Amino acid sequence: MSDDPTGPPVSERTALRADCASCFGLCCVALTLTASADFAINKDAGTPCPNLAEDFRCGIHTRLRREGFSGCTVYDCFGAGQKVSQETYAGQDWRTSPDIARQMFRVFPVMRQLHELLWYLTEALTLPAAVSLHAELRASLDATERLTRLPAEDLAELDVSEHRDRVAALLLRAGELERAGVARRGKRSRRGADLIGARLTGADLRGAELRGAYLIAADLRGADLRRAELIGADFRDADLSDADLTGALFLTQAQLNAAKGNAATKLPDSLTRPSHWSADRLPTA
Repeated sequence: MSDDPTGPPVSERTALRADCASCFGLCCVALTLTASADFAINKDAGTPCPNLAEDFRCGIHTRLRREGFSGCTVYDCFGAGQKVSQETYAGQDWRTSPDIARQMFRVFPVMRQLHELLWYLTEALTLPAAVSLHAELRASLDATERLTRLPAEDLAELDVSEHRDRVAALLLRAGELERAGVARRGKRSRRGADLIGARLTGADLRGAELRGAYLIAADLRGADLRRAELIGADFRDADLSDADLTGALFLTQAQLNAAKGNAATKLPDSLTRPSHWSADRLPTA
């Protein structure tokens, strides 16, 4: 491990991306589903989804949105599924080893929280303006990684909240440093703002703090979101067509998957264009 605080992040983001082929369908079993616009059925935590096949693959993977399971296309475990399946439990699955099933289903949500923190910390270590915090960020990342390697029985009982709060405070400082270099008028915080259905077509949101903002069904066509801090922002059904999210801070694939967009939406290099987005360039109003 390099001691250079300006060096590359410790964790490779490839390890923080879901690899469903190496997972035992944990998100399809461990989580609760509530019948809604996101899920077609109710399902209790610990009960396998009826669409889960014997090989732990989704039987309707290519039809999830059509079948009423759009929430499944949005969910991202940040690589926690394969970590629990292949490392924490060394390849033992809950079907052939039912005695570990209940514990495994408790461990998975804990690991998911830790992996999400690793995703944000890894990104924070790439922010040039936050170089003064890189040593703290690296130490926090290392501490989080150590937690992911705890034995299953310890992970099952782990309360992540205190650690998450410390990481969140550090990420907030890193985001503030990075956004400070964006020359923009009216940089007031929109943290946690209710922007549901807001008409923000072509809005200049460069360097804005939108941490935890509710942007459900917001019209963000053509908006400039460069260097905006988007950690925890709710983009469900928000229209990002023609928007520029280049360098947006702490944006995740799950947020993009929940939104709408098109071929002209500009994204950070670390994220991919969702398959359900329009392939056309849509005119902005």
